Amino acid sequence: MGKNVVVERSKDFALRIIKMCDYLMKERKEYIMSNQILRSGTSIGANIAESQNAQSNADFISKLSIALKEADETSYWLELLHRSERIDDDAFKSINSDCIALQKMLIAIIKKKKESLGLI
Repeated sequence: MGKNVVVERSKDFALRIIKMCDYLMKERKEYIMSNQILRSGTSIGANIAESQNAQSNADFISKLSIALKEADETSYWLELLHRSERIDDDAFKSINSDCIALQKMLIAIIKKKKESLGLI
């Protein structure tokens, strides 16, 4: 079986978030927003991982919906970090584009699963 793209992308994203938080805490002395984005940014992949062994279709959709909510929260923290000048334009654009890509993937997967179940 091949690699699951959304699982791999979410792990890569979580690692980027961890590295960004290390930088923010060590170099910028930013602790509050760093802790928030560390939690939400790594939770995306954790919920995607949990969905892989969902007990039902409803559980699968629920786990991915939680991952999407965490991605939305992560996007919020990224915007605050950028607007408060904790991260520069280039860093924001790069990591935010990864976050948007994950959001789009999650929306597509959730929609496809709901369609296959006749829910939409």
